[in-house]
Amino acid sequence: MRIDLHSHSAASDGTDPPAEVVARARAAGVDVLALTDHDTLAGLDAARAALPPGLALVSGMELSSRLDGHSVHLLSYLPAGMSPGLAAETAAIREDRVRRGQAMVARLRELGLDISWDQVAALAGGGSVGRPHIARAMVAAGAIGEPAEAFSPDWIGPGGRAYVSRYALDPVRAIGLVRGSGGAVVLAHPGAVSRGWRIPDQAIAELAGAGLAGLEVDHPDHGPAERDRLRALAARLGLLATGGSDDHGSLTGHRLGCETTSPEAFGQLMAQTPAG
Repeated sequence: MRIDLHSHSAASDGTDPPAEVVARARAAGVDVLALTDHDTLAGLDAARAALPPGLALVSGMELSSRLDGHSVHLLSYLPAGMSPGLAAETAAIREDRVRRGQAMVARLRELGLDISWDQVAALAGGGSVGRPHIARAMVAAGAIGEPAEAFSPDWIGPGGRAYVSRYALDPVRAIGLVRGSGGAVVLAHPGAVSRGWRIPDQAIAELAGAGLAGLEVDHPDHGPAERDRLRALAARLGLLATGGSDDHGSLTGHRLGCETTSPEAFGQLMAQTPAG
């Protein structure tokens, strides 16, 4: 059984509609897919309506939090949906994504780039706005050759000339809100130093004490040595080791199913969700 617990659709910063995501997942031989768009469950209804035979869909999202000034992403699996408190917080996060996006576009225009907020909003298509939408607008403007070039100090990477911070939850509070919704939380790509920061082991231990269920060990941004380190850390802390492609459609090369979670770990994760 091939289980991919991290994917994105056009409901946030993926390039493909939810229906295409589930179709691609099944074509890639995936048996279980978690749709984990940023701070929203908005793509799930369309994904369920188009679900191909043989594919099971897990309800989830990648929840934004911040620790010591650094972004921390929490894969939140929510078979029962969101409590009112979690729904209110994710709405606030999405609203602030718009403010942040508009501010970054304004800074980029000051730097001489011919992009507009309307262009970025059109790329988001009504979904949760993220920096990848701005990166795609930068490519269209000819400022960069590919979206990955935008995430640097020159542009919209952390500390970059056009970077703007946004509202995010304290991770301990975020874990509490997800657990209060009957969900389970896995720390996304904790060793991905290419994202600007590797979460300290002590911080992970504190999150484990707050109810974190697992670490995303098998991720495209983790090399073999980092995977071994994270797997050992998960074992020491009593956390599950999961895996996911973190597919964003054409932005990441349509890689659904390239990283997977063992059936044993998946079963234990779902056992922590009453509706799972």
